[in-house]
Amino acid sequence: MKEKLEEIRKSALEVLEKAADMNALEEARIKFLGKKGEMTAAMKEMRNLSAEERPAIGALANEIRANIESHIEGKKAELAQKLEEMKLKAEVIDVTMPGRKQNIGKLHPLTKVMNNIKDTFIGMGFEIADGPEVELDYYNFEALNIPKNHPARDTQDTFYVTDNIVLRTQTSGMQVRVMEKQKPPIRIIAPGKVYRSDAVDATHSPVFHQIEGLVVDKGVTMADLKGTLEMFIHRLYGDETKVRFRPHHFPFTEPSAELDISCFRCGGKGCPMCKGEGWIEILGCGMVHPKVLANCGIDPEVYSGFAFGIGLERIAMGRYDINDLRLFFENDLRFLDQF
Repeated sequence: MKEKLEEIRKSALEVLEKAADMNALEEARIKFLGKKGEMTAAMKEMRNLSAEERPAIGALANEIRANIESHIEGKKAELAQKLEEMKLKAEVIDVTMPGRKQNIGKLHPLTKVMNNIKDTFIGMGFEIADGPEVELDYYNFEALNIPKNHPARDTQDTFYVTDNIVLRTQTSGMQVRVMEKQKPPIRIIAPGKVYRSDAVDATHSPVFHQIEGLVVDKGVTMADLKGTLEMFIHRLYGDETKVRFRPHHFPFTEPSAELDISCFRCGGKGCPMCKGEGWIEILGCGMVHPKVLANCGIDPEVYSGFAFGIGLERIAMGRYDINDLRLFFENDLRFLDQF
């Protein structure tokens, strides 16, 4: 029995010495120390020994097992070190080579213009108001003096979720939400995405951005509206830009107006951009309709206000001289990298 154990030790050490990788080492461990290995088989034969022989043979078997385990651990450390050295040789870095350029993202042109608009109005004392894009019919239409039979409620213009829920067609609903919770004085802008059932072309998209503005206080007049918007336009396009107001109609303002600016390409002389008129329409505005104030619990006999709605894409197209709205959404880096 003693000779057999010593033979196992000798054989195991020879096999371990020749093990070239971790797989070979594991195979050797299983061969000699596994459940069906040679040491396990030898230990089972101890039941055939006499009571006097068993202690000495048992001690020898434990010594040989420990010896084999020790050699396995040593060989494992040796192979791991060799593997690490091979990796280091294969992964040598040439510090003299130029590094790879890291591409750093940039703000989207719409985001740049939006931030500029926010900064301009914040500088004039306005606050930012945010609200839901999935809106109740009441806030999107009814509270803004847009009755049930108004064309804007047609499914050809508006995305309906249910009969009473829509994807908001304007951020004007924030006028009502703010006035319901906050009493005058109020001075806010409400930027965000809006949705209308429009076919995609160079000037239309079913998803676009709007910035709604609202001011409510005692003694607010059309002169305040004109002064605020003229300052905004001059900061955005420069002091040389001319501004004009044309009478218009919006259900939630009275009187209402469209604001035009002198064409930023031809300076008002007439060109294809402004269709020869010298003017480009920028936004709609007007004095808040008394019905809208009353709907929100604000006495129109005491308070007055003005509101305006700015189309972000239209502003950005003028700012960067872009003639196709779709460029903003196509994610073409050849276009976006210019900004």
